[in-house]
Amino acid sequence: MYVKKFEDLSKDDLGIAGGKGANLGELTQAGIPVPPGFVVTSKTYDKFMRDTGIFSKVMDILDQVDINNTKELQEAAEKIKAIIIETPIPDGISTYITEAYNQLSERVGEEDGADVAIRSSATAEDLPEASFAGQQDTFLHVQGLDNVIEYVRKCWASLFEARAIFYREENNFEHSQVYIAVVVQQMVDSDKAGVMFTVNPSTGENIALIEGSWGLGESVVSGSVTPDNYAVDKETNEVLNVTISDKKTMFTNEEGGTSIQVDVPEDLRKERVLSDEELLELVAMAKRVEGHYGKPQDTEWAFHDGNLFLLQSRPITTLGDSKKEEAEEEEVDLEVLIRGLGASPGLASGTVKVILSLDELDKVQEGDVMVTTMTTPDMVPAMKRATGIVTDEGGVTCHAAIISRELGIPCVVGTGDATTTLKENDEVTADGKKGLVYKGIIKGAESEEASAGAIQVSATPLITVTEVKANVSMAEAAPKAAATGADGVGLLRTEHMMLSTGVHPRKFILDGEEDKLVDTIAEGVLKVADEFYPKPVWYRTLDAPTDEFITLEGGENEPREHNPMLGWRGIRRELDEPEILKAEFKAIKKLHDKGYTNIGIMIPLSQHPSELRRAKELCREVGMEPQVDVEFGMMVEIPAAAILIDEYIAEGIDFVSLGTNDLTQYTLAVDRNNEFVAKHYREEHPAVMALIERTIKHCAAAGVTCSICGQAGSVPHIVEKLVKFGITSVSSNTDAVEEVRKTVARAEKKIMLDAARKQL
Repeated sequence: MYVKKFEDLSKDDLGIAGGKGANLGELTQAGIPVPPGFVVTSKTYDKFMRDTGIFSKVMDILDQVDINNTKELQEAAEKIKAIIIETPIPDGISTYITEAYNQLSERVGEEDGADVAIRSSATAEDLPEASFAGQQDTFLHVQGLDNVIEYVRKCWASLFEARAIFYREENNFEHSQVYIAVVVQQMVDSDKAGVMFTVNPSTGENIALIEGSWGLGESVVSGSVTPDNYAVDKETNEVLNVTISDKKTMFTNEEGGTSIQVDVPEDLRKERVLSDEELLELVAMAKRVEGHYGKPQDTEWAFHDGNLFLLQSRPITTLGDSKKEEAEEEEVDLEVLIRGLGASPGLASGTVKVILSLDELDKVQEGDVMVTTMTTPDMVPAMKRATGIVTDEGGVTCHAAIISRELGIPCVVGTGDATTTLKENDEVTADGKKGLVYKGIIKGAESEEASAGAIQVSATPLITVTEVKANVSMAEAAPKAAATGADGVGLLRTEHMMLSTGVHPRKFILDGEEDKLVDTIAEGVLKVADEFYPKPVWYRTLDAPTDEFITLEGGENEPREHNPMLGWRGIRRELDEPEILKAEFKAIKKLHDKGYTNIGIMIPLSQHPSELRRAKELCREVGMEPQVDVEFGMMVEIPAAAILIDEYIAEGIDFVSLGTNDLTQYTLAVDRNNEFVAKHYREEHPAVMALIERTIKHCAAAGVTCSICGQAGSVPHIVEKLVKFGITSVSSNTDAVEEVRKTVARAEKKIMLDAARKQL
């Protein structure tokens, strides 16, 4: 289906409608007041890209770009967007859009064509684990068929904005697997609008945090205005806080159908936007939406002629993120240079870099405090380098605030005049909790430890028999993972450590630089092993598909596989290139020799015990005896491994880890990245659960430690089953560790209670 009305969509249609489209469909079906509209689905985008022959051109450009080179990234993005915008939409595709727009116009009674908002809706956005805030474009007050078609194409092009390319690379989203849908929705010419978090996004408290301003909500979302700020207790409906701001600018509809930014009338600038009655109406909506989704939401709302509309809803992705505020309490003696709103908690000290245009982004280096009028999505690469963010405008729901919380960077917004008060190269400390910027450096705030993001954990940690571990992909993420109180690392991926060098591991070997490869691996693993010592860290040997190797220096001769996920990867590849595997073993031996004996080795994607046997032989060749000098285990990701688990145990293993992401797709023959069959991908499928149960019980009988590191390990009702089966540990994403521990504790308690009741 190439075009679908909101009424025909639900949250399960992410693959074809994208995050915005799927959520708008879900809200419509739930009876929430949502302006009507339709979605030009991702299938339409895919058909356009492939029928016109431009898909391969775009992917070729992306293969060559260095995302950390801001200028090169911008140039590549502009080139790709120009290709898409200048390519005509075939008649067969434009017909779908024409029919849907005409039906919407008739429905809302606009003979000249409906006035609509056209919003990009990428299929990887608004996910529970990632927010793509501002990554693609939105166009307001679009009217007329020709304009609608033109702006749909511009939305498609915005999938390749520099900011979007950068974010996907940083979050390991494959460009070729991210599609874009386009939402076409009746425009609400709002009197007042804004954003509402159904809980406090920084603390998780059950308080609705609402920001609003005059006109369209674009001024609040973009951060071009410092909005009024309201806090309401959702349990008592008590209005806890009202902060009235000087709202200098607003977006409104110009005659002729375009959205323009104008000055707020003088008598409204410092006037309160929302009454108590309107706040309570919003809170009632918050409860309703949160109850429907079963989790906190980040929403956009608008009032028009006294009627409340919900324009968007998505999961809050930053709950629990906080900063270690380990710096000394000397800040009370420091001079406060400027005051604003605390938008992302923590302390960040560094050198001021004032950014007034995108051309100046390269000024921001590691450890600088970035000061700007308001951040835009194009600034994300520079924001990632900064130790803290300070803005003139914006509230705690603006772009700068959302992205800073996700990146784990202290942020102060709405200061009014930071760009003129703070001087280039001054040394300052930003307090993202209090909303203050101090003169000078606070001891400890400039250090890596003090500025690294941390996860809040319970004051009294739960004790569980089943261990709860963390998955780690990047060495830089180890402090955050360790701060959860995790019982170790159930999966330390090596791919990022190798791929980040930009050099194919085989090239190190061919160039006679094996020692350099060994040191690179050892340095990365050391950061994690040291952070968690003496807790166990299970290092998984290299498992990068060939399509990830191709772009590396020395990767020109990589085979072009039709389906790399089923191809030359994991232990099967490493046994064909044993020198690379031996380099990994040498790196682990080097760390063991230094006393880091908490590191275990885990081989991936094994289908037969003979592969385990050969890997152990190579380990011996570097002077390390498996199961004596080092714990040695394997992933169970292939049905064959689960079925032959007794033979693997006989061959000799200390532990196994269930990789349920691959195990599910290989058991069900479902590519989890393929939107056409994604609905069939279910970890709780009886066949998958049977293989999991078999593996856990056979390992338990043999005294072999058994863990799980796939996505299923973060799903509560599956975790309960795993505990009942007798799993030894569960390894989840860092942000899910505390919730998984709670689930494990409940499951263990239930098992004990059930056993006690049977004895009565």
